[in-house]
Amino acid sequence: MLIALGGVEMLATLRAPLGVLLHIGPQGLAAYLVPTILVICGVLLITTPQQRVFYAVVSLVLGLVSWLTSNLGGFVVGMLLALTGGALAFAWTPDKDHRPTGAATKPAAPASPDDEDEADTVLLPGMQSPDPRTVDRG
Repeated sequence: MLIALGGVEMLATLRAPLGVLLHIGPQGLAAYLVPTILVICGVLLITTPQQRVFYAVVSLVLGLVSWLTSNLGGFVVGMLLALTGGALAFAWTPDKDHRPTGAATKPAAPASPDDEDEADTVLLPGMQSPDPRTVDRG
C-alpha cells in the first residue's frame, strides 16, 4: 500500500500547480511512467502476493529512479514511501500456519470414553480393527 501511495504522491507533485516545481531529468514519458508503474506494483502486491519479491524489487529500483525523473522523487516523500513499501514487501512472508478463527477450529469432544480411546489408536498395516483379540489373531 505504501508503494501505491508513493506513486500517487509522485503523480500529484507532477501535476501540482506549484511555481516551485523542480525540473530535474527528462520530464517526458519517464516522469509519468515511473509513478504509474509504482501504483500498478502496489496494487499487484495486494492482489497477487505470490509474486511479491518481483514487485518489491521493481518498486525499489523505480523508487530510486524516481529521484531523477519525478521532481526528486515527489519531493523525497514519494520516493521514501516507495522505498519503505518495497523493503517491507520484500521482507514480507505470508503466514503459512494460518488457521481460520471461530468455532469450527475447535476439535469435537468425544461422545463417550470408548470413542476417545479409538481416536488415539493407530492401526498397523493389515489390521482390520484396533482390538487384536477379535479379528487379526491367528
